[in-house]
Amino acid sequence: MLTFEQKLEVIEAFPELTRKEVSMKRVNFQFEESLYDKKNVVYHLHPNGNGFVFVGDLPQYEADNRGLVNIRDFSASQLRSIIADSIDYLGQEPEPPYDKRWTNREGEKLDLVYEEPFWNIYTGKNLEESFGTFDDAEDYLLDQGFSERK
Repeated sequence: MLTFEQKLEVIEAFPELTRKEVSMKRVNFQFEESLYDKKNVVYHLHPNGNGFVFVGDLPQYEADNRGLVNIRDFSASQLRSIIADSIDYLGQEPEPPYDKRWTNREGEKLDLVYEEPFWNIYTGKNLEESFGTFDDAEDYLLDQGFSERK
């Protein structure tokens, strides 16, 4: 486990982050160029080494319901990586909503809609299936003889 000072050294290597002192000797680091209301990348870093990094809904991390990952036991390389991912996440425009019509040879139509966090397939207004990933939803549609309408 890195000490507080070692974590500060890693975090302060990111010039795009601004240090903000908070209560009980904790420190936040904010990304002022964030495209979202959320600006904290590092949240409540404490002298005991505990702290959090915001990752939102990035799939490679197991975040709590606020989008935070505890970094208490992170190595320097893990800490650099998660901070870089957080900055990238906060600095990118969100993808436009996915809502595409799929058809089969008989002219039947299904709509594939991304409704966070699920990929839902609708027949008209009725939910037919729901999947955790786009690939699973696409595989289902292709197996059922549907193709994306261009």
